[in-house]
Amino acid sequence: QVQLVESGGGLVQAGGSLRLSCAASGSIFSINFMGWYRQAPGKQREVVATITRGGSTNYPDSVKGRFTISRGNAKNTVYLQMNSLNTEATAVYYCNADIEGLVGVTKKWLTYWGQGTQVTVSS
Repeated sequence: QVQLVESGGGLVQAGGSLRLSCAASGSIFSINFMGWYRQAPGKQREVVATITRGGSTNYPDSVKGRFTISRGNAKNTVYLQMNSLNTEATAVYYCNADIEGLVGVTKKWLTYWGQGTQVTVSS
């Protein structure tokens, strides 16, 4: 089965940096769009950064210039470098990807989510 596994979350002081990683594994034929989302307590999940297979990136204004998304050479990993973190970044961060994988005996494009990794920024 296809799955996404995140790592790299933790506790950091305001102004610090963290790097999140996400690896896709399983019976994968192709990965297109990948992204990072976050959900703070009591708030809706929001997009943090996205990247296409060709490397085009997009960020909301709230993180632009401080966060950088990138993909590994094998294209099945995605990273999120977060700099100049503030307390508003405290949230559970989720990896997301559009993957053509084996579902039963059929190739299918589906959107997958990781289990989430906690990022806590202290003041």
